[in-house]
Order: sequence, then C-alpha cells, then structure tokens
Amino acid sequence: MLVVMQATASAVDIERVCTAISDMGYQPLPMPGAQRTTVGLIGNDRRVDGSHIEALPGVAEIIYVSSPFKQVSREWREANTQVTIAPGVTFGGSDVPVIAGPCSVESEAQIMAAAQLVRAAGAVALRGGAFKPRSSPYSFQGLGKDGLVLLQRAKAETGLAIVTEAMDDEGAHWVAEYADCIQIGARNMQNYSLLKTVGKLRKPILLKRGMAATVQELLLSAEYILAEGNDQVILCERGVRTWDPSSRNMFDLSAIPAVQKLSHLPIIADPSHGTGVRDRVRPMARAAVAAGADGLIIEVHPDPNKALSDGAQSLFPQQFSALMQELVPIANAIGRRMPTLAAR
Repeated sequence: MLVVMQATASAVDIERVCTAISDMGYQPLPMPGAQRTTVGLIGNDRRVDGSHIEALPGVAEIIYVSSPFKQVSREWREANTQVTIAPGVTFGGSDVPVIAGPCSVESEAQIMAAAQLVRAAGAVALRGGAFKPRSSPYSFQGLGKDGLVLLQRAKAETGLAIVTEAMDDEGAHWVAEYADCIQIGARNMQNYSLLKTVGKLRKPILLKRGMAATVQELLLSAEYILAEGNDQVILCERGVRTWDPSSRNMFDLSAIPAVQKLSHLPIIADPSHGTGVRDRVRPMARAAVAAGADGLIIEVHPDPNKALSDGAQSLFPQQFSALMQELVPIANAIGRRMPTLAAR
C-alpha cells in the first residue's frame, strides 16, 4: 500500500501517517518526491484496509500495490532507479555501461592484463570471480580473498570499478570491503539468507536471474534485498536453461522490456553466459543494447584458450574492442550513449 500525500502536506501530517502505519503493526517508509511525499507500507503479504489512513489530514489518496513484489514494482516507484557503483558508472540512466573481464581471477598478471585491455576498449568496470561456484568440485574454485586483493590492485592501476561475486554470508562481507558492487550469481538468486545479508550491507548489488527462474521470481528475489533497506539493485538477464543442446542457455532478450515494464530497477544483459558460445556473444550484445538493456557484463580474457574457467565463451581482446565500437551507433540510435572513463 502507498499513501500519497498532498503537495501541501506538512511534516506533522506525514509523521501522523507514519505513526498510524506503525500502530497497525507495519513499517512506514516515507519517500519524498519533487512535488509530494509518498509513504509506503512494508511488512504485509495481503491487502491492508487503509480507509482510516485515507481520512487523515494531508492524505491525497491510497494506492494498493497489486504486484507480489512491492518495492521493486513500477506501482511503488514510477521513475527509473539509477544505481551508481562508482563515480561515472551509473546504471538506469542514459548511459549503457559495460562491465568486462575474465570469468575468474587466475593470477596478478592475468587480471592486470585483462583490466588494462578492457579499459582501453571502453569498459568502465572490471568483472572477475575471486570465489567461483562450479558444477564440479574439482574445477577451479577461484583464489578467494587473494583474488579480491588482486582486483583491488587492478582498480588502483586502471580506475575501473570492481564487480565480483559473493557465494555466502562471510564472503559477502569480504566482497563488500574490496569491491564496488556485489554480484549474486544465478545459482544463488534464491539463496534468501544471502539476499538478506547483502540487503543489510548497503552496497550496490548485481542480481543475476536464476538458470530456470521466471521474471517474477527474479523480481521477488530483488524484493528480499529491498526489504532490508537496500534499493541499489541492478538486475541481470543471463539466459535460462532449455532443452536445445545447440546453446548453453537461451538468452531471453524479451526479459529486458518485460522487466522494465514491471520494475523501476535497471536491468543489464550477460550475453556471455546467455549463449555460452564466443561467436554468439557479439551479436547478442548488440541486440541487448538495441532492446534497451541498461548495461552489459561480458567475459573477456587475455588468452581465452588458457582460461581456467569459461574460456569457450570469453572474447579475445580484439573481438571485445571491435564489439565496443559496434555498440556506439546502436546506443546513439536509441538516444543513449556508451560511457568511458576519463584519461588517467
């Protein structure tokens, strides 16, 4: 439920509404706007009778949110949320930032080389897993905290923002200390304990769609984070599993406009995991920007043939450079732009 206050409502009127909501056993969330304040009611999982609140002084109207996800929905907030993970790196506005780098941090030489090459090509943030969830327990699991240290060195060297994955509550606190944005991977999209933890950390969150999750399930997972007080959430379409063996996943481009209609949160696209095949990454990245994605996250490795994870879907440096040039006119054609970092 949303309580829309009159433009002339006083601070006393708003406080009276908040007190009434608290007396009902729910949490009020005042949201000042350019012209008027809206007060959200949090904590209910069914319709609440707000008739007595509607009669309070200064109240213009009551809006009942019909979506099962409340704070994430367009009904709750009409304007797009913009999430800034570092100076000059904002998702949800006119920019289409690109996050790029290897699947995992393998060594200092590897991550430094990757950072330099993706920055030179136009990326504004560096990806790379310090902790890697793998299907096989014998596959490379990442360097752990040492990987976070290397990512921080790469940031100091290049100025790139850092986006890296947290797999559990303890790791989330480590990532929050070293990175600019905490990634929640597809396997953990419905790890509700982890979602609550990162919601309390007040750090930008990149939430990837699960491998078999519906759009509604993705938005409900985001609701867990917002319910803890963190509205700095970037959603990510990264493909869903299908029965067709010709592709690792089905890259669901239609999820981009679908999410943008339902939610005010920005949504980016991951064509690397979305296809799992290097030769399909560039056309799907181009298509994602044309479809209105608020950013991209792309796997790039200095030498994909020697990558310890996801080499088959990682772009070669020259392929990534070519892609970044291809994206500029596409973004411009729909009134957006590909941002770059200032020269150092």
